[in-house]
Amino acid sequence: MSKIRGVPSRVSGPTIYVLSDSLGETAEAVSKAAASQFEEEFKIVKVPKISDEEDIKRVVEKARGKDCVLFYTLVRPNLRKFLKEQADEASIPRLDILSPAIEALITISKTSPRLEVGAGRRVNRDYFHRIEALNFAVKHDDGRNVRDLKKADIVLIGVSRTSKTPLAMYLAYRGLKVANIPIVPGIEPPRELFEISPEKIVGLTIDADFLISVRERRLGSLGSPRNGYVEKRDILREIDYAESIMRRMGCTVINVTHRAVEETASEILRHYS
Repeated sequence: MSKIRGVPSRVSGPTIYVLSDSLGETAEAVSKAAASQFEEEFKIVKVPKISDEEDIKRVVEKARGKDCVLFYTLVRPNLRKFLKEQADEASIPRLDILSPAIEALITISKTSPRLEVGAGRRVNRDYFHRIEALNFAVKHDDGRNVRDLKKADIVLIGVSRTSKTPLAMYLAYRGLKVANIPIVPGIEPPRELFEISPEKIVGLTIDADFLISVRERRLGSLGSPRNGYVEKRDILREIDYAESIMRRMGCTVINVTHRAVEETASEILRHYS
């Protein structure tokens, strides 16, 4: 099927034309969501990068006299006005997806919009940035890939069951690349940890009795027998060793006892910013 500037030369059947002066992703998503409510299959023809009135004329001529509707997200007022006039003259149903939302925000903010074409794509960039951060957190969980520590925004250290992994994932969702490294008595932390700025490092400490209860619940869920992992003497030794490492580094230390992950994350974000 030949095309002129993204418009098929022949379209049959109920058709939704999606027009945008950007990529058309918003209008396309709305059209698919609406079409999914019908048994009948709708063709969706996306026409992105609308730049002038001639582009609109081409689409209107293709849709004229057919079972078509125009869904559009045009930022520039002159193009919206021209499309409205052309569609009404050709008796083609139309839906301006963007304008009602913009008008509502003008009402409550009492400010004027930038009317910047493609501004919504920044949202997609933020999304992919979060995905990249989440992948980083997974690859650098529990002391893995320490050679990449310099690429981390934040490095969490602490004994087992101090919420290092949940915190790393929570912070990653906020777009931060987070690695976490367990501190184990008698085992020197990786050399790479001492080669990064202590401002990047956050030490997580915890009260011994609270840690015992956390670990006992963990062992119970796994059906494992009680062992040195939950003995207070061993836990005190673990915490003392971890805190000595944190003092050597001069990093920020946060006590996570009785704290929700969100609460600890908020403090880390305040420190980071």
